[in-house]
Amino acid sequence: MSQRIYQVDAFTDIVFGGNPAAVMPLDTWLPDRMLQDLAAENNLAETAFFAPEGQDGYRLRWFTPTTEVDLCGHATLASAFVIMTILRPGTERVEFATQVAGTLPVTRSGDLFTLNFPSRPAEAVPADSDQLKADIAAALGGGTPADILVARDYMVVYDDAASVAGLAPDFSALSRLDRAALVTAPGSGEVDFVSRYFAPSHGIAEDPVTGSTHCTLTPYWGERLGKTELVARQLSKRGGLLKLKLAGDRVLISGTAVLYLEGTVYL
Repeated sequence: MSQRIYQVDAFTDIVFGGNPAAVMPLDTWLPDRMLQDLAAENNLAETAFFAPEGQDGYRLRWFTPTTEVDLCGHATLASAFVIMTILRPGTERVEFATQVAGTLPVTRSGDLFTLNFPSRPAEAVPADSDQLKADIAAALGGGTPADILVARDYMVVYDDAASVAGLAPDFSALSRLDRAALVTAPGSGEVDFVSRYFAPSHGIAEDPVTGSTHCTLTPYWGERLGKTELVARQLSKRGGLLKLKLAGDRVLISGTAVLYLEGTVYL
């Protein structure tokens, strides 16, 4: 059998920027083992699979090379891009049903795609977690964090963007943590804050641009800066720019995307 595949660079307007995701539209679901094998063979941070569900919607799932994940921003953007520009050109809205994150609408205005994701505010790490905090700081290979919070990931806050950019992580040590590490600091100029994201235990040493982490970053920086609309930059080698808006218990994450590859997989 043959299977369509697309590779899309998300949160960028140029090829080789942003975060690449594989997108594989399905007519019916393949076995989970095959989905994981395909994601491993693609060897990108995420492969997104979607299949029709309901009148105009889709069921969406995301896999890293080693595991299925509960939420992924850049691969959702890439999936919406494929639907709205290739499969159903001219479409301005699509809804994805997901197992954990609920229904995720995506809208399009020109070249800008906006994801409507659940907010995931971080909480303080328990006061008796001094050893954990020391382990996280040491694994990140940088200076002393100003704060460490927790949501899906550990959110490690530094005082300035240079500290985030200068981290030299020990990926072996990070892989032994029970959560991935999200690091952040205030930005400057047009950028309100910056971040990096490390998830070696999920097969992702450093993710180029991570939409889902902004479900935690946006409420944090929105409250800290007293703003509901923010601009963020992820300081990976490829880099990416995200436009963000707080909307109650939702976070609107906007960005652009470009098609890199279109082909056929033979199974």
